[in-house]
Amino acid sequence: MVEKKKILAIGSDHAGYELKTLIIHFLESLGYKVQDYGAFSSLSVDYPDVAHPLAAAIVNHTHDFGILICGTGNGVNMAANKHKGIRSALCWNKDIAKFAIEHNNANIIALPARFIDFITAKEIIETALFSGFEAGRHQLRVDKINC
Repeated sequence: MVEKKKILAIGSDHAGYELKTLIIHFLESLGYKVQDYGAFSSLSVDYPDVAHPLAAAIVNHTHDFGILICGTGNGVNMAANKHKGIRSALCWNKDIAKFAIEHNNANIIALPARFIDFITAKEIIETALFSGFEAGRHQLRVDKINC
């Protein structure tokens, strides 16, 4: 598999702040450029305030791929998916991430910080970054997502 995603966007709410910080260091150690959209501490923030700007940056092609993190992953995932052109997938293991990319052409993954550890998060992210969209019959389905 060929890794294509070089400029990454990442964001979290307060529940995902600690995991996000570890992920940023991990990605930078692999040579990725990472733009942090917040939160910038463990103080309470509203997840849409992070998810919306990050999703807009993916739609505008400022970044190649996004990672969003909150307690369950659901809030950031729902907010991101409000943007036309975003295909955010809630991923709690590497197999879900693989199919989210290969079959759904996900451009953001949402991680549930309260339900996965850092090792699992790394596996999910590596799988997402090194998987590619299969297109074909899947393209027909992806084309039907935006209405």
